[in-house]
Amino acid sequence: MTIVNTETIPGREIYQVLGLVRGSTVRARNVFRDIGAALKNLVGGELRDYTT
Repeated sequence: MTIVNTETIPGREIYQVLGLVRGSTVRARNVFRDIGAALKNLVGGELRDYTT
């Protein structure tokens, strides 16, 4: 099985398209900001450091 993110593969034939794949990642920027974001996440609100 070959997994790609393009519509065509030169020299290959595509037999089945399984659909859209989604994922999310979180990258640490600063330990103190991460602690503050965790506290803010408990009470609710937008985490601006992670939503750009």
